[in-house]
Formats: sequence, C-alpha cells, structure tokens
Amino acid sequence: MSDDTTSLLLYLGAAWLAGSLIGLERSFHGRPAGFRTHALVCAASALLMLVSTHQAQWLDASLPLSSIRTDPTRMAQGIMTGIGFLGAGVIFKEGLTVHGLTTAASIWMTSVLGLLFGVGFIFPAVVATLGTLLTLSLFRRVEALMPRELFAHHDLCYPIDAVAGEDQVREMINHYDCTIKTMSYRLSDNGALFHYQMMLQTHDRRNIARLAEHLRQSRSILEYRLAPTGG
Repeated sequence: MSDDTTSLLLYLGAAWLAGSLIGLERSFHGRPAGFRTHALVCAASALLMLVSTHQAQWLDASLPLSSIRTDPTRMAQGIMTGIGFLGAGVIFKEGLTVHGLTTAASIWMTSVLGLLFGVGFIFPAVVATLGTLLTLSLFRRVEALMPRELFAHHDLCYPIDAVAGEDQVREMINHYDCTIKTMSYRLSDNGALFHYQMMLQTHDRRNIARLAEHLRQSRSILEYRLAPTGG
C-alpha cells in the first residue's frame, strides 16, 4: 500500500470517527440527526475534498500537469451550500419555540471538520472535534445552571356566572412568581364560558408546576392549559 493511499485512508477514517463521536452525543440526547447522519456528513465532506485535491489521479493521464487547475475552495463552497439545506431540515418551530438549531449547527460543524480532514489539516481538525464535543456536552450543563427567562401559554376557562376578576387572576399568578406578559379574553359555547388567555414569564420551571397544582385543585375553574414554550 502506497504512502498516498495510506494518507487517504487516514483522512477518511479520521473524518468518519470525528463525525461518529459528535453524532453519538446527538443520538444520546434524542436529536433528529444523530450518529449515522453526522458520520456520513463528515465522511462525505472529506471524500469530496479528497476528490478535489487529488484531481491529478483521476483526470486523463495524457493531459500535461501544467494544464490541471485545482481550486478546492470551490468544492468547499459547494459543500457548505448543500449542508445548509440539510441543516434547515432539522429546524422546526413550535409555538414561540424554535427546535433543532443546535443540531443544525452541529451538522454544519461536522461538515467543516470533514473539509479539514479532507485537506489533511489533522491537528486543527482534532482540536475542533474535541471543542465541538466539549461544547455539546459540558456547555449543556453550564446552560442549565444559568438563570434564564421561561415562558408559558396559559389559558383559564370559567363558567360565565362564576368568572374570577382580572385582578384576582393576576394576584393568583403573581403568588407563584409568574408575570403576565400579555392577556386576552374570549367567550365560547354561546357565551356560557369565559376564557383568559395569557403569556406567562418566570425564572424557574418549578413555579409553573406549582401553579398547575393549584389550578388542578380549584373547584371554580372548568379547564386550564399551561404549555411552556422553552426546553
């Protein structure tokens, strides 16, 4: 086996391994694009770059080397364009929440790693792989410890003859350390039911759970809905 063949196998194998490691982290957390997707993206990116950088090996041997013009950057641009469509496929919106952004970013990063391995930049590619794994795993815990605002859709339904006043509703919400950001009103069932529709803000998900427990025990509320918008 020639040295050139060995280097090709090394680059492809390293790209496949790097993509697999990142994909394992995504699969472990149940993301839509996981182990196989990331492994294939990284290996495919590396393979395309190898095709671009080794054109002399697959072009017509009768052509003089001086007539061969290689521009791997054009291949890299094409790969990044294609990865943009793949990344967009894992992003979806649910209410006010957008899901899949981190997975799309990890796919993009995996493709970049494949480019690095494909052109033989092993050291920066390895460092970037470790940095990506660190970001996806450790930073998740750091992010969970950081204070942040949480939002929830909140609907209350009362019989029209026993509607709680708005001040009473606001006092109840504030008691559980939640803030009403917006409030709207609606009648239904031919005027027999009255609905408060709100967007709540809080800094602790447990506050929403405490409020839900209070609402569950209430005898005056016919129906309620509490739907957090964040993960």
